[in-house]
Amino acid sequence: MVTRITLVEGDITEQQVDAVVNAANSSLLGGGGVDGAIHRKGGPRILEECRRLRASHWGGGLPTGRSVATTAGRLPARWVVHTVGPVYLAEEYEERAELLASCYRESLRTAAELGARTVAFPAVSAGVYGWPPADAARIALGTVAEVLDGGDAQAGAELAEVRFVLFGAEMCGVFERALRELLGQGG
Repeated sequence: MVTRITLVEGDITEQQVDAVVNAANSSLLGGGGVDGAIHRKGGPRILEECRRLRASHWGGGLPTGRSVATTAGRLPARWVVHTVGPVYLAEEYEERAELLASCYRESLRTAAELGARTVAFPAVSAGVYGWPPADAARIALGTVAEVLDGGDAQAGAELAEVRFVLFGAEMCGVFERALRELLGQGG
C-alpha cells in the first residue's frame, strides 16, 4: 500500500530502521556518496562482511540490480542491504531503467528475507551515477508501490514502512512531486 511510503530529508546513516539500503558499487568495498557514508559510520564490521561476500559467492562483484545484506555495524539499523544501481545512459534507457527498478525490488526482497519491517532507501543512481532525479524518483516510488501493493507478495507482505531518506531539500522536493503524481494528486 502506497501509504506505507514515507519521505524524509536527512542522513540515511542516522535512520532507526531494520534495514538501510546502500547505493553500493559492485566491489562492495566502499566508495563515495551514500556508500562511503555507510561504511564510515557503520565501521569495519560492514567491510569485513563485504570482503567475505567477495571471497565467496560474489568474487566478481555484485551485479547491477542485485542486492545482498550485511550487518549494519555501528549504524542504528540492524542490517545494510547493498544494491548496485545502474549508471545513466540515455541510449540504453529501457534496459537500465529495468535494472534501477530491480535494485528496489531485490532490496525489498532481501530485507523481507531478513525479517525487516522497516527499510530506508537513498535515491539509488540519482547522484554520481547521473540518473535524472525526477525519473529516478518515478522509478523508485513506482516500483516500491507495486511491491507493497502485492506485486511481489514475498517482498511486500511484512513491510510496515519504506522510507526514502533524501539528501537536501531539492531531492526531497523531487520525490514529493513524484509521490503526489503516483497518488494521482497532480503536481
